[in-house]
Amino acid sequence: MQPAVYIVGAGPGDPELLTIRAEKLIAAADVILFADSLVPEQILTNTRPDAELIRTAHKTLEEIVPLMIERVRRGRSVVRLHSGDPSLYGAIYEQMQQLAEAGINLEIVPGISAFQVAAARLQVELTVPELVQTIILTRISGRATAVPPKEELASLAAHQASLCLYLSARHIEAAQTALLEHYSPEIPVAICYRLGWPDELIRVVPLTEMATVTRQEKLERTTLYLISPALTPVPNSQPKRSGLYNPQHSHLFRPRAQV
Repeated sequence: MQPAVYIVGAGPGDPELLTIRAEKLIAAADVILFADSLVPEQILTNTRPDAELIRTAHKTLEEIVPLMIERVRRGRSVVRLHSGDPSLYGAIYEQMQQLAEAGINLEIVPGISAFQVAAARLQVELTVPELVQTIILTRISGRATAVPPKEELASLAAHQASLCLYLSARHIEAAQTALLEHYSPEIPVAICYRLGWPDELIRVVPLTEMATVTRQEKLERTTLYLISPALTPVPNSQPKRSGLYNPQHSHLFRPRAQV
């Protein structure tokens, strides 16, 4: 590995859901910084015996970035592990700015996000033909990060799309109230806790029970909520299908049969 910082998506927590690129970088890096409150140690089972492992849950940006810069300038390869995909609530924007100002080479490696694992576990497609064709990834305003007014949860809920709600367990009553402005009270909500971790938990409940179940299960962190019409079973008498594989649909690779 070249001396550089590699911001790597660690996925939701299951080592088998790492990308091949991520796995190779983790195995070869001289230094690995990981947010130990969000990235389980099982992700680090294949690191080099002499790799320097640095926990960052208790550190600030002012401590983390200079540390990465110093290690790279000493000729070392640095992996900065982020949970899920770094582009989603990864707080990488400010890191990239400071690394660029310092002239540090950077590579970003995407990872699987929790919403993708949730859909796989639930065995649903989040874009069902004629039912829902939009996925919204969002969060409710929190103490550390405010949501812009035009992105408030209630306004996004008006689309009644497949909505993936991150970082909101501590404010779940407010989130439920906002969602109920536009979604049916009975629409299913998948409450997904620590997807990919050994203690993974998934509960599917009506929207009206979203906050109650969250409190009953004592969920405060690492919880994703999936609200979607796709979670409602479609009766066999009303099948939904894409035109892509429909024999009546022609396209570049399957031209219309000549009569």
